[in-house]
Amino acid sequence: MSIVPSAKSTGALYWPVQARRNIGVRSLFLVVLAFLIAYGVLFPGLFAASGFAKFTQSWFPLALVAMAQAILMLTGGISLAIGATVSLGAVIAATTMAGPFGVAGGAAAVALTGLGIGAATGFIVVKLRLPAIVVTLAGSFIIGGAALLILPRPGGAIPAWLSDLLAGDTPAAFVLLVVIVLLWKLYLATPLGLSLYAAGENPVGAYRSGVPVDAARVAAYAISGLLSTGAGLFVAAQTGSGDPVIGTAFTLNSIAAAVLGGIGFLGGQGTMRGALAGSLLLSLMISVMFFLGFTPVAQYVAQGLIIIGAVAIPQFRKV
Repeated sequence: MSIVPSAKSTGALYWPVQARRNIGVRSLFLVVLAFLIAYGVLFPGLFAASGFAKFTQSWFPLALVAMAQAILMLTGGISLAIGATVSLGAVIAATTMAGPFGVAGGAAAVALTGLGIGAATGFIVVKLRLPAIVVTLAGSFIIGGAALLILPRPGGAIPAWLSDLLAGDTPAAFVLLVVIVLLWKLYLATPLGLSLYAAGENPVGAYRSGVPVDAARVAAYAISGLLSTGAGLFVAAQTGSGDPVIGTAFTLNSIAAAVLGGIGFLGGQGTMRGALAGSLLLSLMISVMFFLGFTPVAQYVAQGLIIIGAVAIPQFRKV
């Protein structure tokens, strides 16, 4: 019996879910626009070429980890190891790109590490039927320990030309994000991509319809790992070196961005563009509060209140 779903079986599961995915996205875009205007008023240079490049560079790693978390939440999973995986990607990039294999070899090592960690995590969660939150929490300690073993303290180096390309006055981060979004659209057209929402919305029904639920979930973890180590590579390029704990904040921020973007914790609800909008909103919130002179503590409190409101408002609409 083939495990590849037919167009009829997958479509029957996919399109009803797709019809519910856009709930609240338009409102989210309006909020993002309001914060973007506020930030533009506070920082007029935002809309200049260099200002846009700098802002995109600060947003890009958060956008990647938001996508990494969102793809797991769409399947009903979650990861508490994203921050540690970002750190591992950063130290691998910083310790390999100056070696004999150069940037290409270092980038390949970062990518393969992310895919391998994600696939292994997905296999444990899916095949052993263990809770994702427990597996990824344990994984965060293992991955974080590996990062510290490779680079016990900040160090290593990223080639200057790569840092200039990714973190200079160029729109490279924006171009990369557009490419990643286009690749995501192509992935959604594949059997595994079509199975993603069905696996999160109704895994039992999807499995009975011939949808490769387990394969879709393992693939989601693999892609999540790849995006996370990719974010680490970019962060290393921004700083010019590797830091074994630099990704710590990204775990909770990735969840916050996904939730702000309308991704549901139970799977099958939300869109990737919503997650990207959520990451953009979170980045804008942090920037606006910084320009308004909010203390770090006040920023955390404000972020928490806004996130709670973003989750609660749709619930009130259902009442």
